[in-house]
Amino acid sequence: MVDSPASASTSGLPGWALVAVTLACTVYGQVVLKWQIAQVGKVPGPVVEKALFLGRLIFVNPWVFSAFAAAGIAAIAWMATLAVYDLSTAYPFMSLSFVLVAAASALLLGEAFTLGQGVALLMIVSGLVIGSRL
Repeated sequence: MVDSPASASTSGLPGWALVAVTLACTVYGQVVLKWQIAQVGKVPGPVVEKALFLGRLIFVNPWVFSAFAAAGIAAIAWMATLAVYDLSTAYPFMSLSFVLVAAASALLLGEAFTLGQGVALLMIVSGLVIGSRL
């Protein structure tokens, strides 16, 4: 298996670009879902009402639908990534989704960002840097 980040993939994109597409689509989906759920409020209690509520969100709300489409694109990009890299090489980069979602939720959704979260995210990035150099 090829392990060089600059190597070309079977999709025509470099391997690092496939990882970036996977991350971008994953982060987009998470932020959009949270944004839209915050707009409509809490999920109702009874099972039937819950199913109807969620069904309307998925199939009627274009933002939620786009988040699910992004998840599909992320899955396809991830499959192409795995055609280029060993899983043990590529998967640690998915930890960046934690960092990117935390940053996007603070910047775009106004969610709190604590010192503890900052330290934890720095530890994630440090682990990724150390692990990718071994």
